[in-house]
Amino acid sequence: MGDDKKTAKLTIDGNEYELPIHTPTLGPNVVDIRKLYGQANVFTYDPGFTSTASCDSTITFIDGEKGELLHRGYPIDQLAEKSHYLEVCYLLLYGELPSAAQLEDFEERVTKHTMLHEQMQFLFRGFRRDAPPMAIMVGVVGALSAFYHDSTDINDPWQREVASVRMIAKMPTIAAMAYKYTIGQPFVYPRNDIDYASNFMRMCFAVPSEDYEVNPILSRAMDRIFTLHADHEQNASTSTVRLASSSGANPFACIAAGIACLWGPAHGGANQAALEMLREIGTVDRIPEFIARAKDKNDPFRLMGFGHRVYKNFDPRAKVMKQSADEVLDLMGIEDNPTLQVAKELEKQALADPYFAEKKLFPNVDFYSGIILEAMGFPTSMFTAIFAVSRTVGWISQWKEMIADPQLKIGRPRQLYVGAEFRDYVDIEKR
Repeated sequence: MGDDKKTAKLTIDGNEYELPIHTPTLGPNVVDIRKLYGQANVFTYDPGFTSTASCDSTITFIDGEKGELLHRGYPIDQLAEKSHYLEVCYLLLYGELPSAAQLEDFEERVTKHTMLHEQMQFLFRGFRRDAPPMAIMVGVVGALSAFYHDSTDINDPWQREVASVRMIAKMPTIAAMAYKYTIGQPFVYPRNDIDYASNFMRMCFAVPSEDYEVNPILSRAMDRIFTLHADHEQNASTSTVRLASSSGANPFACIAAGIACLWGPAHGGANQAALEMLREIGTVDRIPEFIARAKDKNDPFRLMGFGHRVYKNFDPRAKVMKQSADEVLDLMGIEDNPTLQVAKELEKQALADPYFAEKKLFPNVDFYSGIILEAMGFPTSMFTAIFAVSRTVGWISQWKEMIADPQLKIGRPRQLYVGAEFRDYVDIEKR
């Protein structure tokens, strides 16, 4: 974090306070208010923390106006096009792209940790058969600390490293087992001779009674979904992981907290909401009706999967995801799937409509990822679980960075209290 000695002056009740201004590598300057409460006895008020930097970080940078997403300085479109998920995991965790030998070693370490402790099968069977996969994932990931005691000491750098690799390795296995459990099929164990994305798909769709070969186009599409969702700066779930970890909680508990936050429909459920909207539209001939509703300011209906809270221009992940969506739909076909037919035609009509261009409401990554997952055969209940698998490395990278930060303090946001003033207790017989 650069600092060119610039300051901001704040006047409160006639008293002037000088606040340092920090200059980042990229992005707007940041006014440092850490000493403001001690000096002036005032807090700042920022619901949702949309104008507040909660930390400094070297991992991910987003420029919403330009439509940029950088991991350690590398643009997401280059990483999604030229790299693959485990290489991006290495980059996020360690700060640099790996050499061939480093990548081979990392992939081997992840692969060798994909199995779950055998007794965890009993944990899965404690859930009802109709339990949502995300509910299972929150519980099972939190329970990892009961099975892997040798990687819960956050003060030991080696244990932090082991915990990091374990979670990246085991999260696809946990998600796949949650899926298999809810559909009543036997668990499928991971294999060490296939890649990360293919392993996940095989664990989801294989059955013991026949061989299962993962189509390389589908495997590549899944790898891109993982890559494009790997990290996204200080979003709600990442901030939750950081806040939980600031208390010194074990890494498995912190990641479980992130999964619970991601479960919220305003965060990790966007691609599911987009697909449910497509099903609501139902048929291609009804698209003009729903586009008209989206334009009507008096109608609460909105096109899900279009536009983005952070990206004010376009979502840089969407272009790559669209390419994958086109490849998957070409492979799987859409003739017998009315939802996918609606998706393709809605995309076409919305992109050709000046209203959406002026408002910069372009299809985002959630629109295309939902289409891909539907075409692959995943139910919508698995969409957020797959998001959690993808985002695990981002959460862990942010957790590791925070634990190693010499400025680490337990998170303690302040509040603007607007409740009752001081009042004396009234005995019940006098109320």
